[in-house]
Amino acid sequence: MSILFQPITIGSMTVKNRFVRSATNDYLTNPDGSISEPELALYEELAKQQVGLVISGHAYVQHPLGCGSVKQNGIYNDSFIDGYRQLAEVVQRHGSKLIVQISHAGRQLAPDKKDLQPIAPSAVTDASIGVTPRAMTEEEIIEMIEAFVQALVRTKQAGCDGVQIHIAHGYGLSNFISPYTNRRTDKWGGSIENRTRILREIVVRGRQAVGTDYPILVKLNSTDGKTGPEYLSLEDVVYTAKMLEAVGVSAIEVSGGIREFKNTMSAVGIKEAKQEAYFAEACKAVKASVKIPVILVGGLRSLAVMEKVVEEQIADMVALSRPFIKEPDLVVKLKDGQEKVGCVSCNACFNPQGLACYAK
Repeated sequence: MSILFQPITIGSMTVKNRFVRSATNDYLTNPDGSISEPELALYEELAKQQVGLVISGHAYVQHPLGCGSVKQNGIYNDSFIDGYRQLAEVVQRHGSKLIVQISHAGRQLAPDKKDLQPIAPSAVTDASIGVTPRAMTEEEIIEMIEAFVQALVRTKQAGCDGVQIHIAHGYGLSNFISPYTNRRTDKWGGSIENRTRILREIVVRGRQAVGTDYPILVKLNSTDGKTGPEYLSLEDVVYTAKMLEAVGVSAIEVSGGIREFKNTMSAVGIKEAKQEAYFAEACKAVKASVKIPVILVGGLRSLAVMEKVVEEQIADMVALSRPFIKEPDLVVKLKDGQEKVGCVSCNACFNPQGLACYAK
C-alpha cells in the first residue's frame, strides 16, 4: 500500500492517511461569520471522501481589524463555539479529523473594510493596493496574543481535534516574522528572536490553557516571495520552526507568499512534475530541523510527486487546496488508480461568489 494511505500520529491525534485539506476560505459563511449549512455540507463531503485531516478556512480572532477576507468565518467570541461543534461532528463521524485554522488579517485587511486602517508591526505600505497599515502599540500586541489564545481555547471547547495558528500568506503573525513587514526596534522586532516573540507567547500561553495533549499546529511562511536580506530568509524559517517545536507545537505546515508578491502562494499553470511542490526545498530544511510531523502544501498535482515527498522525507503529509475544490473525492480516486488531479491551477476557484471550480 502507498505510504500516502498509511496512518500518522500528530501529538495525541492519529490521522488515517497522509492527505490534508489545506485551509481554504470557502465564502460560504453566514452573514455574522458563523458556520453555515453549506459549510457543514462541504466539510462533511470532504470527510466522506476520506480526506484524513481537514483544516477549516481561516477564522479571524479579533473583530473587526482581524478580518482578512469577505465572507470569512469568525471565532472572536464564544458565540461561534456551537457552529464549530457541529462542524467537528460532521467531520468526525466519517473518521476524519477537524483542525480549525485561526488568523488575524494584519496589514491584509478585508477589502470590504476600506473605512478602517489595518494594523501591523510596522507601517509598511502594501504596494499591491497602496494601503499603509498603522504600527501596532505594545498594548495592541498583547491584545492580539490574548485573542489568539482565547480562539485556541474555543476550538477545544467545541470538540475540534486541534487548531492551526496561521503564520503565513502575509497575514498578521507572518507580518511579525519577516523583516520586510516588521521594522520595529523594540522587543517585538529586530532579531529573529524578537520577531518570533509573539509566536512564543501565543503557543506558551495556549499550551497552559489547553494542556499538553491538544494538538496545536501552525502554518508557516517559508518565503515572502522575494529574496534578499530585507525579506524572510530560510535561516529564519528554520529558527522559527525549531522554536515552535520547543514550545509545544505539534506539527508544521510549510507554505509561502504574501499578497503583495503575486503567484508565490498559489502558482498558476502547473502542468509538469518539475513545477509541483514548489515549497519542497524549504520544507525539507524544516523537516531536517525538527522531530514533529511536517506538512507540505503548494502545487502537488500527481500521485508520484506526493509519494516522493513522503518517501524521501521531504514531508510527512501532503496538503492540497485547489485540487479538493474541483475533486472532493480526490483521495478515493487516487487510491483507485488515478495518477493526477483534475485541477489545472488557474486560480478561478478563489471566487467570493462561492468556492467552486470555474475552469474553462
